[in-house]
Amino acid sequence: MPAPVNRAMSTADSDSARERPLRPGDVVEVKSPAEILATLDGDAMDHMPFMPEMLGHTGRRYTVSRRADKICDMVEATGSRRLYDTVYLDDLRCDGSAHGGCQAGCKLYWKEDWLRLVEPDGSLAVVPASEPSPELEALAEAGTRTLRDGDADEVWRCQATEALKASEHLKVFKNPGQYWREFTNGNFGKLRFIGLFIRAVAMEVWNRLGRLPELPLHGPGSQAPDYEPLDLQPGELVQVRSPEEIQATLDDRGFNRALSFDREMLRYCGKTLRVKARVNRIVDESSGRMLRINKDCIILEGSVCSGECSTGRWFCGREIYAYWREAWLQRVEEPASANGSGEALRVERVG
Repeated sequence: MPAPVNRAMSTADSDSARERPLRPGDVVEVKSPAEILATLDGDAMDHMPFMPEMLGHTGRRYTVSRRADKICDMVEATGSRRLYDTVYLDDLRCDGSAHGGCQAGCKLYWKEDWLRLVEPDGSLAVVPASEPSPELEALAEAGTRTLRDGDADEVWRCQATEALKASEHLKVFKNPGQYWREFTNGNFGKLRFIGLFIRAVAMEVWNRLGRLPELPLHGPGSQAPDYEPLDLQPGELVQVRSPEEIQATLDDRGFNRALSFDREMLRYCGKTLRVKARVNRIVDESSGRMLRINKDCIILEGSVCSGECSTGRWFCGREIYAYWREAWLQRVEEPASANGSGEALRVERVG
């Protein structure tokens, strides 16, 4: 059972420096290493680690893209979790450089006490990062890995693996304030919030009646058929196949060689996207061990979980990358402009 979140811990000047919770659109400056160090208990605040991958952002200015008041539980799959005093900045993601080259690309969590609100006319111009802090660097680096008792395997530790400890469980119907909060905190406009709330209630009821399959597509047989590899590389354009074509690549459980086609991925069918990376190693959030992926596993630019289509993830803003099999994609040639204008093939954006 995770320890209770200690929300009382904060820097002495946090209340005076910030009169209100941060909201989407606010411009903030990441505080200096010395200021961040003063907020930490060990290498973390309220169980949320400050990671080495975040050091390069100290002293720089960014825009709050969303509050992280509500996240999904990918460790024990218990549903939604409540985070306190935490936001996302732009699309800042972990590059895995201090975690064995993990390629999950998780969005970074920023505690509000690590940030300073900048006046509305504050510039977003490039600001040099703060001076290096050997003490904070050493502390953050030491917290990235650990050895479990009687276990010789190295276990990685990051914000994703510690998110369960840093948050509290939310029940779908017994904690209604979680939905109102997503409206009042600025994450959603009125019409979009109402539409998503109606969808969430309907799908949750349908799910509890046992009428909503966990996965949206299921193949015809007990084993997914073989397919010709595409050897896709970063930068290439692909089109996501139709639901009918993808269904033919799945087994009767909805998997292709242990990788499921998720309900959140349906909205990308027919879209043209660019390959971001081939994934071969990610840190498992539940165990902290590095998972080696030998089969084709592709990340597409912009293809993320929206938290708007699946039970247990409603209004989650983590935007975890979807993992794609090459069988679900088809290569799109990027033709040279026939009229010499240099106009590139249109790549669609979803969301």
